[in-house]
Amino acid sequence: MLVLRTQRTVIHLSSDISTDIACQCFQGIEDYFGDMDFKMAGTSKGITALQADIKIPGLPLKVVMEAIQQASVAKKEILQIMNKKIAKPRENRKENSPVIETVQVPLSKRTRFVGPGGYNLKKLQAETGVTVSQLDEEIFSVFAPTPSAMQEAREFISDLCKDDQDFQLEFGAIYTATITEIRDIGVMVKLYPNMTPVLLHNSQLDHRKIQHPSALGFEIDQQIQVKYFGRDPTDGRMRLSRKVLQSPASTVTRTLSDKNNITMSGVNSSTPS
Repeated sequence: MLVLRTQRTVIHLSSDISTDIACQCFQGIEDYFGDMDFKMAGTSKGITALQADIKIPGLPLKVVMEAIQQASVAKKEILQIMNKKIAKPRENRKENSPVIETVQVPLSKRTRFVGPGGYNLKKLQAETGVTVSQLDEEIFSVFAPTPSAMQEAREFISDLCKDDQDFQLEFGAIYTATITEIRDIGVMVKLYPNMTPVLLHNSQLDHRKIQHPSALGFEIDQQIQVKYFGRDPTDGRMRLSRKVLQSPASTVTRTLSDKNNITMSGVNSSTPS
């Protein structure tokens, strides 16, 4: 898309509004000399944006329409000049040309993408030189100073967000988790070897209220049974619970280190509170 910003000035010559004139100006004097500073953005197909700074109580509609008409004519002429110089984007970018791309990160992977305290984003920017801005819940804008920097960023993001398993976890299924770290507020666990550890909070460890996981005798590398309840819709965090498995019932337990290994276990089908 080609964008053009043209300047328009409406100069009030007397108290008679019929003497107002609209003139084109590219020198910047319209910012302080005229009664209206008018800008237009658009393409050969039409207008994409209008903006005006009006410094008097009001303007007649005919003056506004005249400004739009003059801007449309000037826009068309300047776009023709630009198209003669370069009618379409270059197929090959220069080695030092900046690049902007967007990347979509599902909510389920946003925590991994951003990292604790924004660690992963800071590392991405420090190692590749790119700048990352969040546009909405799932869309991020990546600005790179060069195409090579953008390629490095793509590889970094791909490694960061790649799927650790070639299948999706099943909602309500029971999995064998391995404790990787013990914290004051819970234990960090992973369901398969290459998984990024997730927090299993104290409130989901047992029906009893505990202040520290050590009260239950947990140790690092210990395996425990947990139930999978999908991901939090607000932040994409994995929802696991051991507490709901403390009452006996019959269900299937899945061990993710071997997709074909299925064993029986006593569990409860309730959901975590």
